Amino acid sequence: MEYRKGSTKHQILVFAIVFLGCFQNYAQKNIKIDASANGEKFDHFWSKMVGAGRANEGLRAGWLEQLEQVQENCGFEYVRFHGIFHDDMFPVIIEKGKTVYNWQYIDELFDRMLDLKVKPFVELAFLPTSMAAENSKTVFWWKANITPADDSFDKWHNLVKAFTQHCVDRYGIDEVLTWYFEVWNEPNLYKLFWDGTKSQYFELYKQSALAVRSVDNRLKVGGPSTSNYVPDTRFDGEVTDDEASEAVFNTDDINSLQWHGVWIEDFLKYCAKEKLPVDFVTTHPYPTDYAFNPETGKGKGLTRFAKSLKLDLKWLNNVIAKSAYPDVEIHLTEWNTSPSSRDEMHDRLPAAAYILKSNLDCIGLTNSLAFWTFTDIFEEKGGAASIFHGGFGMINYQGLVKPSYHAYRMLHELGDVQLYKDDFLFVSKKSKNDKIVALAYNYPKEYENAVPSGPNKRENGTAKQLKFTLKDLKPGSVFEFEVLDKDHGNIHNVWESMGKPEPPTREEIKFMKKEANNLKTWTAIVDEKGNLTINQELSPWAVMLIKQLN
Repeated sequence: MEYRKGSTKHQILVFAIVFLGCFQNYAQKNIKIDASANGEKFDHFWSKMVGAGRANEGLRAGWLEQLEQVQENCGFEYVRFHGIFHDDMFPVIIEKGKTVYNWQYIDELFDRMLDLKVKPFVELAFLPTSMAAENSKTVFWWKANITPADDSFDKWHNLVKAFTQHCVDRYGIDEVLTWYFEVWNEPNLYKLFWDGTKSQYFELYKQSALAVRSVDNRLKVGGPSTSNYVPDTRFDGEVTDDEASEAVFNTDDINSLQWHGVWIEDFLKYCAKEKLPVDFVTTHPYPTDYAFNPETGKGKGLTRFAKSLKLDLKWLNNVIAKSAYPDVEIHLTEWNTSPSSRDEMHDRLPAAAYILKSNLDCIGLTNSLAFWTFTDIFEEKGGAASIFHGGFGMINYQGLVKPSYHAYRMLHELGDVQLYKDDFLFVSKKSKNDKIVALAYNYPKEYENAVPSGPNKRENGTAKQLKFTLKDLKPGSVFEFEVLDKDHGNIHNVWESMGKPEPPTREEIKFMKKEANNLKTWTAIVDEKGNLTINQELSPWAVMLIKQLN
């Protein structure tokens, strides 16, 4: 429909826009939140678990120091990583033709994690060389074996059983009952993470589940740990069918397509048929897709809109509710703005607002959403040449915290009772002391159509005027405010302003560590009537923590 300037239709449209804008501002100015309200309890699912690269990296001092930091400040309870059975952890040693299990490296890692109050979310992968096919295909520079031999499944069963028994013997059944045993990583990605068929993966799951449960029938096991959602049938068969990716190349709006999880329905049906335990379902709802054009044979990266995570979780909850396992837990064992360890957005400010928006939007839909990863000590593609290279971590190799770290630190500060929520404000209180903690963020409307990715800073955009009143507070109590924006706590911009030193000197690193934590802060006092009015403009992608101190 055309609206010519000056026409009646155009005048009506202008009036409607002005009216709606005024109404929005009026409603915004009259947000009043009663701090004494009962509210609704909610879980900190964002603090349940976080990811890391591979097990062997966890034997390094820097990795452990950063894990301690994120546990203390972000509250993570579990950490998940690849490669616990990789050759560099030496779980299987062949001595004089006999198989000998060696748990020393795994014990070292688990001992240190538990000392830091972090439990392992155990990913059972990958194949030790002695259990893989001859000339097995591998993944990553550290060459994880992904091709099973004909006798792999029996050997695998024995390995998993012995490993599980060892964990119970060493740490006690009460401790290990709190752990999770997840079978493999993204097996649907044929010849990337699993050089086998869907049916072979299901057999691997069967042998893993039977092995774990043979030690104690109460231990938790789950899967299928599949990759991001798709809008087509490419994963419906035994192996990936790139020809089925046509849909994503023939639509102007990928967000209009019906996206769905991979292998999950078939997995649940198989387990029900085989009477196998499923204690939790795992998948990786990255807001992206990488499909191949069947006509040209070329790949294409796709990025979905900001609402995709919530839609994906609703689909997953619906599928599970209709399955033979309606009460299983949901653990999203990997998630980030993208699954690329060289995506510059992972280092930048917009990632923080996306993290806040996504987690707050999905309260009640999952038991965990594991950010991939807590550290840039991560080597899937080998060591990166730059200190900021788009690594997944919320902390870089030198220990500099990124905006994503502050997002999780702020989420962890929230209470456990929700008082108010809208598209840019979340107000909570702590049930133990009734103190108020709120989060506000500006996820600009003009960027909602695609989750931020790539090198574009996106510092230009619509500002958000935040205005609301907290009432029925204790008169004279003090509130602290912290703002993360393009000029405060945004370490990548600081590094750029310094001329991007590669590598920084020790003195430069000390300076940058201070700057990475240099958020804009101030305090305010509740008036004698028990009211506190917040009137603050948030620049694009800015996030703000509001915390009652006394």
